Amino acid sequence: MTYEGVVAQMNIKALTASAVAGLLRPMLQDVNVVSAPLVAKDRGIAVEETRRDAEGDYDSLITLTVVTDRQTRSVSGTVFADGRPRIVNIKGIRMDAEFAPSMLYVTNQDKPGFVGRFATLLADAGINIATFHLGRDCAGGNAIALVEIDGAVPAGVLDRVRQIPHVQQVKPLQF
Repeated sequence: MTYEGVVAQMNIKALTASAVAGLLRPMLQDVNVVSAPLVAKDRGIAVEETRRDAEGDYDSLITLTVVTDRQTRSVSGTVFADGRPRIVNIKGIRMDAEFAPSMLYVTNQDKPGFVGRFATLLADAGINIATFHLGRDCAGGNAIALVEIDGAVPAGVLDRVRQIPHVQQVKPLQF
């Protein structure tokens, strides 16, 4: 966990524990904010906290980086002046997305036609798009969409999204 700017001056132990609990919960449903640091330690998971002055566009920025034998992934977030948290970077791709109760996370190659096919597929399934946040690393490169939707998406619809050309993955998110 890297804390930059104003947040780096705060007591961050609870934030780190919450992040660790969130990472472990899909595999260990009984983990909570109190038990997460100990569970991580018992499983050989190193949790590191870094504090530093603000280095970019935000007064405060929190970055969670997960390093495994296979890959390294990062996500960064901040809180804007309106008091609502935002995701501002995923895997090095800049974006600005608020959290919503029901979302889709889609990765794809940045090629013409994705947005139209995706939106049409959801519309045909009766699923309303509330917000649509896009980011890409470069023209024609890797792209990420965080899409707020009204309600859950049936598995069959997720399968059809995966079949859209250049889609790499789609995952439902619940907050």
